[in-house]
Amino acid sequence: RFFFDRFPQKSYTILDVGCGDGAMLRSIANFARKRSIAVKLIGIDINPKSISLAQKRSQDFPELSFQVQDVFKLNETHLEIDIITSTLTMHHFTDTEILKFLAQFLKLANLGIVINDLQRSTIAYRLFQAYSRVFVRSAMARHDGLISIERAFTKNELLSFTSKLGVQSFSIKWRWAFRYLWILENQK
Repeated sequence: RFFFDRFPQKSYTILDVGCGDGAMLRSIANFARKRSIAVKLIGIDINPKSISLAQKRSQDFPELSFQVQDVFKLNETHLEIDIITSTLTMHHFTDTEILKFLAQFLKLANLGIVINDLQRSTIAYRLFQAYSRVFVRSAMARHDGLISIERAFTKNELLSFTSKLGVQSFSIKWRWAFRYLWILENQK
């Protein structure tokens, strides 16, 4: 919504990195449809099973396309990409890898980047421990959830990434369920 409001255009091309089952792109498509905004939405993920599931779940969304793609082999494409988004993906990478792919994203995205990822905190960790004991049956899912929180980010870490990338126009907002919405505007 931020980029739609700040930079009104007739159409947008949005790339979702680590798209999983395509839920975020379907949400963006529904938002755009309600506002009569033309969008071309592309989801990439390294996992072929995720891409297959995204394609199945997105059959009613002709504006969506999906492909198996390694984020580190993402080269400048023939597409004019306006916005790159990534949801709950960044915490799977090292700091060095994060800086590498964000620098590439800033080259590719005309308007900027929107990242939604986990906040690392003791409270989030303890709440997930309690919640998962009752509501998450799989021991593996409980373990993975806790690992994800351990590998998540503090606001200061996001500020450090922002500084290292040289981005001047950005925002970091806390969202419920211990997440950060981190927006990096491009200064092309």
